[in-house]
Amino acid sequence: MKAIIYCRVSTNKETQETSLARQEEELIQLAKQNQFEIDKIIKEQASGYDFDREGILELLERIKDPEVQAVLIQDETRLGRGNAKIALLHCILKEGIKLYSIAHNGELQLSESDSMVLKIVGMVEEYQRKLHNVKIKRGMKRAVEHGYKPQRNLKNLGEHSGREKIEVPIEEIDRLRKNGLTFAEIAATMRGFGYKISKATVHRRYQEYIENKDE
Repeated sequence: MKAIIYCRVSTNKETQETSLARQEEELIQLAKQNQFEIDKIIKEQASGYDFDREGILELLERIKDPEVQAVLIQDETRLGRGNAKIALLHCILKEGIKLYSIAHNGELQLSESDSMVLKIVGMVEEYQRKLHNVKIKRGMKRAVEHGYKPQRNLKNLGEHSGREKIEVPIEEIDRLRKNGLTFAEIAATMRGFGYKISKATVHRRYQEYIENKDE
């Protein structure tokens, strides 16, 4: 399994640079103990109250890769402080990523208060997502009534291919992604419309779509 190591200190002082190096060394050991392949080591010196951090933004982008399954930190305060910490914990955990910390010498154990807040945030987001999916299903139902045939989206690549290529409405995936849905959530939504597609396939097609747009 692949994991990302994230290290942070709050200032640029020389003593903090030593702390940053120590975090990295201890987290590399934690990765070895849990048999993780290190995908990336991210280090930065910035305030935990600030969202606009190059390192944390890179982390949030890297965890979208289906092969990345864990993030290793010294403790939860390294991700952020105050409301920033809660928001970042939610962003990471909803992607299905596990958090490991030196403080717990293994998988991170959230405090009772943090768990409660995250549960409330998750419930609100779930109801928002359900409402959004109802709107999508309504649109798909209308499309079918007007002649759209989703069963035509599975086509053989060739006589000797041995498997089928899954055609999906990539513009819809792009729109759902822009609305904040994770790749797992998009895959679940697509399966509800009859597309036999996995999270990994959604991710791959989305990346191909973005790369083609940039060319």
